[in-house]
Amino acid sequence: MSSKPGILFMPHGNLQYSQLPIEKRAWVVKQSYEKIFDLSEELDVKIAFEASGETIEIIAKECPKVMKKLVTGIEEGRIEPVASPQTHIMLANIDPEIGLDSLISGRETWEKYTGVKPVTGWNPECSWASFIPDIFKKAGFKILIADADSYLLSAAPGVREATGLRFDVRGHSNKNQLFKIDKALEKNKSFMKTLFRPNRLDNGLQVILRSDMMCNIMLWYLMGATEGNRKDPIKIEEVRETLLRFKNRIPGGDGFIMPYAEDAEYVGTTAYFYVKQFGLARFFEHAPESVVRFKEILVLSKELGFDLITPSEAVKRYDSIPGKGFECIENGCAWHGGTAKAWANTVYSRMLDPVCQSMHQGLKSIAAHLKITNMRKDSSFKEIMRNITTAYVSDSRWPPAPTSPGRFNVKEALSALTLANDNIRKLMKAKKIAHMKGLYSPDIMATQIAAISDELMAMDYFEEKKSKS
Repeated sequence: MSSKPGILFMPHGNLQYSQLPIEKRAWVVKQSYEKIFDLSEELDVKIAFEASGETIEIIAKECPKVMKKLVTGIEEGRIEPVASPQTHIMLANIDPEIGLDSLISGRETWEKYTGVKPVTGWNPECSWASFIPDIFKKAGFKILIADADSYLLSAAPGVREATGLRFDVRGHSNKNQLFKIDKALEKNKSFMKTLFRPNRLDNGLQVILRSDMMCNIMLWYLMGATEGNRKDPIKIEEVRETLLRFKNRIPGGDGFIMPYAEDAEYVGTTAYFYVKQFGLARFFEHAPESVVRFKEILVLSKELGFDLITPSEAVKRYDSIPGKGFECIENGCAWHGGTAKAWANTVYSRMLDPVCQSMHQGLKSIAAHLKITNMRKDSSFKEIMRNITTAYVSDSRWPPAPTSPGRFNVKEALSALTLANDNIRKLMKAKKIAHMKGLYSPDIMATQIAAISDELMAMDYFEEKKSKS
């Protein structure tokens, strides 16, 4: 038993973010990620930091000094690296074979640039399907950060009824309503403890649960905003009360809480806040005051008697409990009380996904003909799988009307499809099967990409309304 309760902070980075212009990515790295790494060093506190493989590559290429700070933090034991798929994809909506391949690549990219292959994983948007724990385990992860709210709404008896919340693919999220779970859990103490210990699944994976019951108030505090029904922004006293309330619920103090497993970009910028909360065409504005507030939260955590620890330390320090009810989490759930299926039901997904699926099936047909059972062992196949996965990037498919992804987000997915098709053409020629177009036709696929490209590029995009106003 630990002498102190632990507290986990895990900002997670995604430079393929919807409405984050490509030319502004380095600026976000410096305004957000670098500031987080600096705070860890200044305060000598431990945090976890998650990023997709493609995000790590962009940091290394465009901001090598920031990458050095990340590596230094890892080497000094202040920062635990947390990996996710190579591309920020909605795992529950995609063939598990693609998800597994991208998870393996994500860990390899972290190792390439930091020298460490992470054992803790993050599931983008916390999308859920029964195969999610299995592909993380197969990819080499020992720990998974997952969403408590999806779990509790699905598995804890009476919680959904008590909150009145429901899942609907036509909705964006129920983020600001998830505080209702807090009250409902008062009558269900057995499920409350799942927030304070690692949950051990049957396959051995240790699951740590994050919840908007804590994260959301931290986010609103960072942004200095109101929730539309109060005159004044959230104050540090309210943050203190939240941390103390959950700390006092930890049985005997023998456990931890995870009050911030949210977008790193909210530290230093406004990220997607005004789009998500108010439907405004305001993206990634400079917010230096949020860095100060994040520092205040870290300092407050120490003052309240928490040990700032990493996910791996939490698993080592606190005995896990048997994971029960995880099989009840609904296929298609996502964090914020939303659904992964909402991503699959936007107009962008309905055009992009069938092309990605056809291309992946064609690549598998070619591999089967050539008697290749593991595409990762052939560099050409491995690269094409990466191209297809990049085309699956979730932020080219979100959000739905009346908002939208950025035009450039959609263009990035279309470019990946074109590159994949060109590379399959080269592969077929190199393997001397270019004539076997029954396996796959690059020519027909090129016309399909052109067709959806014309349709997608003819659409109006949300960020363009801002530039016209």
